[in-house]
Amino acid sequence: MKRLTIKALFAQLVLLGSLGTLWAQQDANTNQDQPAADNTKVNQRDRNKSEPTADQQKETPADRQLTQQIRKALVKDKTLSTYGRNIKIVTQNGMVTLKGPVKSEEEKQAIEAKAAEIAGSDKVTSEIQVASK
Repeated sequence: MKRLTIKALFAQLVLLGSLGTLWAQQDANTNQDQPAADNTKVNQRDRNKSEPTADQQKETPADRQLTQQIRKALVKDKTLSTYGRNIKIVTQNGMVTLKGPVKSEEEKQAIEAKAAEIAGSDKVTSEIQVASK
């Protein structure tokens, strides 16, 4: 069996290191081609519209209370999916906007009905979207 010299061992380590670097670069390039796994683009789109977003909600006691009442009703309803219970609720001057994806048309209608029951049907705007399967 041949003994490896220090130079040969060093050369093999350099080669392995180079291959590892190439593999890491290839993996990084592959990940750059894939879209982000979050909803950053959707959030940016919403910010650019004149429609209210959660970060624009006023902190008036009446608006906060209305948002809290709707959120509690949604969280309490165990028939709703996680999407349904986490829908965005934006309240400004007593006007409620609902945003986000839900699993079905029935779920969308249930959320809209709960919000209308609490805030009043003429005070609720729905921008809820049924997620495609």
